[in-house]
Amino acid sequence: MGPENATESKGLLQTHELYKYIMENNVYPREPKLLKELRALTATNPRALMITAPDAGQLIEILLKLIGAKKTIEIGVFTGYSLLLTALTIPEDGKIVAIDPDRESYEIGLPVIQNAGVEHKIDFIKSEGVPALGKLLEDPENEGSFDYAFVDADKSNYINYHELVMKLLKVNGIVVYDNTLWFGTVAQPEDSVPEKLRRVRSATLAFNKSLAVDPRVDISTVPLGDGLTICRRLY
Repeated sequence: MGPENATESKGLLQTHELYKYIMENNVYPREPKLLKELRALTATNPRALMITAPDAGQLIEILLKLIGAKKTIEIGVFTGYSLLLTALTIPEDGKIVAIDPDRESYEIGLPVIQNAGVEHKIDFIKSEGVPALGKLLEDPENEGSFDYAFVDADKSNYINYHELVMKLLKVNGIVVYDNTLWFGTVAQPEDSVPEKLRRVRSATLAFNKSLAVDPRVDISTVPLGDGLTICRRLY
């Protein structure tokens, strides 16, 4: 399946034709060539579904521009689609701390990132997310200094990531969490959910509930990709 074949929607729109219309008439025409190339490289990977959906990426690009993001964090990199998108969007002297224990997947997309001339913006840390964020917080200069964070890693740790990211983000900074609708299973009875999806569904439900009552953030969940929840730090 080619990178622009919308036969299998990652999104939650119930009409295939409507999803295809949005992708073909809005998303794909504006997607940079290098991002298309990285998607094509990832398409044959057994875990290709882990890549950030391009319609979600389009919204992320606008958010980065609206807040003038310059110093950012990415937790969960995979082959680097959202990482490349961020690197292309932030200023020339912008920086991304990219955290993932799997460097091999990152290196699949690295030639595209290098070809884009943005590798100098990326500080890749091979590590699990929680210890890497804790290490960042050991430097007092990092606290409250990041403009933006993107979290697309192990869902069972989203609550822990949120607590650490809240310390790293500036007031009015934005954090975007991916997969917060988990294939739509969050709205389904547990006994109708495939066994392999249940553990993450449970963690996602708990995380979503915690965000809904968190006074530190404004939130908005949008049905792009597998669900994005956007949070703005209030204090």
